[in-house]
Amino acid sequence: KTGKHKEHVTYERAALIKACLNREIRTFNPIQETEITMSFDQSNTNIGYRLGSLFAVLERIQGDVSPGLNTTIRDSYFGSASSTPAAVLPTLMRRSQNHMTKLRKEKPGLYVIRDKQIQAIHGAGVDGKIGYPSVLSLSDQGRFVIGYYQQRQEFFKP
Repeated sequence: KTGKHKEHVTYERAALIKACLNREIRTFNPIQETEITMSFDQSNTNIGYRLGSLFAVLERIQGDVSPGLNTTIRDSYFGSASSTPAAVLPTLMRRSQNHMTKLRKEKPGLYVIRDKQIQAIHGAGVDGKIGYPSVLSLSDQGRFVIGYYQQRQEFFKP
């Protein structure tokens, strides 16, 4: 309404992206992939979905160490991480190690939880591959958004 660019994906847009991806799966790959569910799917090995989840965990680690930040990695890196992950995610992983060191000293229990979340995402490689792809397809970029928001929602569960 104010004419400013809206930087973040709204709930409605994420739902529309999810609906489009599920329709694509039903139409073109009914055997190969499962539909995107309403809640976070730990077993989903799609590269975009897993990297979106990873991005949410990295953002959460930043928030755990520095609560109340005005600018998070989402503000600076969300667009490039969802389209060209190989150019962004190695840098974010390296920077997150500083946060993890601080977290290990101040909140060791939370450090273990966040470390296990990162290990679970990287466990057998993302999508069975080692490393980050240089470019994500448009449908995988949509899965990145869904994985990101579903992982963020998972943080609110007890």
